Amino acid sequence: PPPGSPGARSPFDRRLKRKQKNWAALQAEPAKCDYLREEVGGGRETFPLALDVGSGRGYIAQHLTKETVEKLIQVDIAENALKNAVESEIPTVSIVADEEFLPFKEDTFDLVVSSLSLHWVNDLPKAFKEIHQVLKPDGVFIGAMFGGDTLYELRCSLQLAELEREGGFSPHVSPFTAVSDLGHLLSRAGFNTLTVDTDEIQVNYPGLFEIMEDLQGMGESNCSWNRKPLLHRETMLAAAAIYKEMYGNSDGSVPATFQIFYMIGWKFHESQARPAQRGSATVSLADLAKIDGLISRGKK
Repeated sequence: PPPGSPGARSPFDRRLKRKQKNWAALQAEPAKCDYLREEVGGGRETFPLALDVGSGRGYIAQHLTKETVEKLIQVDIAENALKNAVESEIPTVSIVADEEFLPFKEDTFDLVVSSLSLHWVNDLPKAFKEIHQVLKPDGVFIGAMFGGDTLYELRCSLQLAELEREGGFSPHVSPFTAVSDLGHLLSRAGFNTLTVDTDEIQVNYPGLFEIMEDLQGMGESNCSWNRKPLLHRETMLAAAAIYKEMYGNSDGSVPATFQIFYMIGWKFHESQARPAQRGSATVSLADLAKIDGLISRGKK
């Protein structure tokens, strides 16, 4: 099928995702929905030119200094997100482009980062290949994306409610990658000396409706082609009750689990004398402040 049309190989409607991210970027209080991305920004030797893939409003740029990155190119599918980008002390250039089709020459960037946008890409192997291609030899890719167990409570509650009220269910929460696939996809794309790690962030909400509202505010609503356009109110109320019953906290709130995969991959260069030193799994990427240490150790 042509790009952007429904099908098994393209589960996501990228035009709808662009609309959702644009809508989210224009909300009066986008910052209140940014806490998840704040969790995975973080400390990063100096890179002359870096690329942020799926930058949104510049969540990573806020955490970078001129000592870390001399110039940053931000790419996002949603022009409103780029127009409303947060202030940063480093020079940035914003480009509206689909993360699946990076408009850059081979061997351009010293560093590529991506925080919580790659889970919406239709062709993840291709996206990883594009990132690898635009990196210079000995360049590094540092990424974070939502993993397979994300929002399992919401998924389960909605499915049970739909089965009970409507006799069947359709996906309301997007499919996510499993951690077992991630290293394989990165190595197939050409990255070496990989580090892949996983972490979970649990956020408590008053109830299911507030979770759905926040997901919309973050531009994280489902954009699968086979999603249902609307959930019946009765089904939503049933799902909210099931959620509280199955997962509810003693204070009446409900937990929502966001699983985050962190990844570091290097583009091969002949000067990499002892690659085994790179990507030591003894450091948890959940603490992104330690990434500086990982990179400088790898550069020895």
